[in-house]
Amino acid sequence: MAGDYYEILGVSRDCGKDELKRAYRRLARQYHPDVNKDPGAEDKFKEINRAYEVLSEPETKARYDRFGEAGVSGAGAAGAEYGDMGGFADIFETIFSGFGGGMGGPGGSQGGTRRRGGPTRGDDLRLDLKLNFKEAIFGGEKEIRIPHLETCNTCSGSGAKAGTSSNTCGTCSGSGQVRRATRTPFGSFAQVSVCPTCNGDGQVIADKCESCGGAGRKQETKKLKITIPPGVDTGTRLRVSREGDAGLKGGPPGDLYVYLAVDLDKEFRRDGISIKSDVEISYLQAILGDTIKVNTVDGTEDLAIPAGLQPNKVLTLEGKGVPKLGNPVSRGDHLITVKVVIPTKVNREERELLHQLAQIKGSSTGKGGFEGLLGNIFQK
Repeated sequence: MAGDYYEILGVSRDCGKDELKRAYRRLARQYHPDVNKDPGAEDKFKEINRAYEVLSEPETKARYDRFGEAGVSGAGAAGAEYGDMGGFADIFETIFSGFGGGMGGPGGSQGGTRRRGGPTRGDDLRLDLKLNFKEAIFGGEKEIRIPHLETCNTCSGSGAKAGTSSNTCGTCSGSGQVRRATRTPFGSFAQVSVCPTCNGDGQVIADKCESCGGAGRKQETKKLKITIPPGVDTGTRLRVSREGDAGLKGGPPGDLYVYLAVDLDKEFRRDGISIKSDVEISYLQAILGDTIKVNTVDGTEDLAIPAGLQPNKVLTLEGKGVPKLGNPVSRGDHLITVKVVIPTKVNREERELLHQLAQIKGSSTGKGGFEGLLGNIFQK
């Protein structure tokens, strides 16, 4: 059985959307299989995704709060409607059928049973998409291929051969359900089940469409261009409206949910909206100062090295970090850790010059020798 979704995400039951999203992003980054290779990390990642899918949508969250896992099982976790509750809805249908229209409202049929053959919303689909480091930062268009069910063009979704139509099922008289009376020592009981002839549709197709085999839908692979907003990160979920499976009997299509995973970069590291990297300079550049070229996600930039810079000093290039998701005009900073390289070997001329410098430095500080010089220059 699934654990409590609030406990999985580490949030309270009355948390807001922003808190829920922050908790999800933090855990998604921690347990993503591309980052975390520990045993069980992938299962934990899937569990986190499932919890967020349910709690991030008001409808599924309300059902989960009321009925627990049973209220959302068998349904698309995001954007599912009441008619998509699968086995859980069937429980209500069985309980209330035969009570003189106990379900009430539109869709009722003979004997008070709820007819199942009307328009049905298509299923939501999920696609996992990998981005490289810069694609996640700057966004842009991405072409994807998504296999999904499309309405059959030959029969326009009816499932019937051209020039024909479906007929009312003679077994259930169009109700989509059959009732069987069972006698027991304790009395007679009525059992309601899905009609085996029409499979609950209430209609029977005599001549099926040859293109789709009477299903009204066909599996197709569709090319689709989606827009990746700047600043996305691993765990970001994008919703593409009406690009899920086609609905049945003219019902609306479902949605496509794209879950993003960002590849690691060899040079750059991301920390929220900051980008971090390292650069190496010589000990002479550290002593005298310099202006060097460094790589950023925007290209090559000048970085001023102040004279007397100490090893592992962090210098900042403002506004060269990650754009804020939803507000790309605002960007973080690029933080560069400067590594000072001490040579293991020097030539004769360099050694003589360093010895001269060491003597000058030693006479002014009271410390002699090359080691004393380097100690003074590169003290941390």
